[in-house]
Amino acid sequence: MAIADKGAWLNRFQSALAHPEAAEWRALFADQCYWRDLVAFTWNIVTLEGPDAVAAMARRQAAAAGATAFRLDPEMPGGDGGWFDFETRAARCKGHVELKDGRCTTLLTAIVELKGFEEPAGRNRIDGLVHKAVRRRRTWLDERQEHARTLGHERQPYCLIVGAGQNGLALAARLKRLGVPTLVVDAHERPGDAWRKRYKTLYLHDPIWLDHFPYLPFPDHWPLYTSKDKMADWLEAYAKLMELDVWSSTVCTKARFDEARGEWEVTVERGGERLSLRPTQLVLATGLSGGKSVPEIPGAESFKGQQYHSGDHPGGEDMTGRRCVVIGSNNSAHDICVDLWENHAASVTMIQRSPTIVVRADTMRNLSGDIPHARKEIPTEAADLLDAATPYRLRTGIQVAGTRYIRGLDAEFYDRLEGSGFQLSHGEDESGFFMAYWRRAAGYYIDVGGSDLIIEGEIAVRSGGIRAIEPDGLRMADGELLPADLIVYATGYRPMSEWAAKLISPDVEARIGPCWGLGSGTRGDPGPWEGELRNMWKPTRQPNLWFQGGNLAQSRFHSLHLALQLKARMEGLSTPVYWPEPAEASDPVPA
Repeated sequence: MAIADKGAWLNRFQSALAHPEAAEWRALFADQCYWRDLVAFTWNIVTLEGPDAVAAMARRQAAAAGATAFRLDPEMPGGDGGWFDFETRAARCKGHVELKDGRCTTLLTAIVELKGFEEPAGRNRIDGLVHKAVRRRRTWLDERQEHARTLGHERQPYCLIVGAGQNGLALAARLKRLGVPTLVVDAHERPGDAWRKRYKTLYLHDPIWLDHFPYLPFPDHWPLYTSKDKMADWLEAYAKLMELDVWSSTVCTKARFDEARGEWEVTVERGGERLSLRPTQLVLATGLSGGKSVPEIPGAESFKGQQYHSGDHPGGEDMTGRRCVVIGSNNSAHDICVDLWENHAASVTMIQRSPTIVVRADTMRNLSGDIPHARKEIPTEAADLLDAATPYRLRTGIQVAGTRYIRGLDAEFYDRLEGSGFQLSHGEDESGFFMAYWRRAAGYYIDVGGSDLIIEGEIAVRSGGIRAIEPDGLRMADGELLPADLIVYATGYRPMSEWAAKLISPDVEARIGPCWGLGSGTRGDPGPWEGELRNMWKPTRQPNLWFQGGNLAQSRFHSLHLALQLKARMEGLSTPVYWPEPAEASDPVPA
């Protein structure tokens, strides 16, 4: 579609927004269409499907948004002629449109910055020094120490973030730049310990170009795949360099929302003291999951060896010559099996409870070399928007086609893996591991060597149920006894929303509903269809409670959207939230 046609469509779109009740929305939007809005119009993160849903939102939100100044941006790096800029009363925004026969099929609108509250960057940075003699001058260190001493005591934070991993720190950095008083609390002794304390062979499975942090990208000599200890050190340095206020060794024990005052009362334990914090906004940034999930297996208490959850695996150095059984078959299970094998365990057996998606890391590396994030000429911020332009409903069909292509590339590998007795899956609807990640963040393994050990018989695989655990091993449902000195439960984690139940109340957990997942109706992702990751980086049904989670790429990109929502509320801007009606899940759109 010619650029001129898109410019003409934008003019018609702007006119429709000015008179939403009278507008002919079906003349603007195709019968099968998607409008993905990242805060710009809805003060929410939503995807509207179909012209009726588009019209309903526009009639509710357009007047308050006051969107104007739509103009194409032909200079967008990696763009295809469909990118544009526009403004609302509150913000400057970016968008993308795709047309078919003059009507919109996909539309992205995304907030970029708040008017009047721009980040102090570039020529707008602070001076940092007054160029004149001043008695009793207060230096940067004086101010920093005073700030750290009083925050949480004499001065309350506007925002309290629970969790000092990549999600909590990325959001805290955004809020720091926006001038939002923010305190991060974490039970670990140092930022990065959530990575540092894991088994030493843990590496990130995403290539480095997806993992950059806000404001401080990794240097260009950084390894393609990052060790967990290297990542831990980066997080600790990031917190210091970005001057983030982090209370380590601080356990958040209780939170209660004071509706009359519109603020939280949060109890924390720090340094032997019990302290009460009163932030206006509370963000749970404790990762994608809740507490550790350990299945109840009869006889577990009788086992004479060691047993623990994969999150507590210290490394396999002390397992030389010992018989090891790992229950589970996802990323952590494979990594731990490899770790035990590398440390000369007498035997390593994986118990596979359900079929597992497997993709080779080398294959993904080769295929990802041309994505926007891997191209030097495209800034990370632009690459994030390019990726966001595709709604989740369409991604399903795209991933089905991509999975089919990968299966062709690695057909011999998959044949050998299945021949070893490993139960292989390519997703409930053949949509592969990306959809499994977005739907339930489980059910897959990115192969970095474990599959070869399974194929070669170095790691044994058993399928089926476990009848009981006995003093010397595991009794399988078919009667086989697996002798064991160590049992590792690589059985995943409870839902993220359980943190809300534990910290606040079960009523709040029930009110907000599931965290993560799209509502696809597939295993682990019950409907109704929402079309966005549920309760992530956006308002929840509990006032002033937010969730910040996801991988490093999602943390970087969506921390901007959450930070701008929090800043707008702190400054008293009007933020009318639009809640779309849940839709029914349907078959994926073909790629």
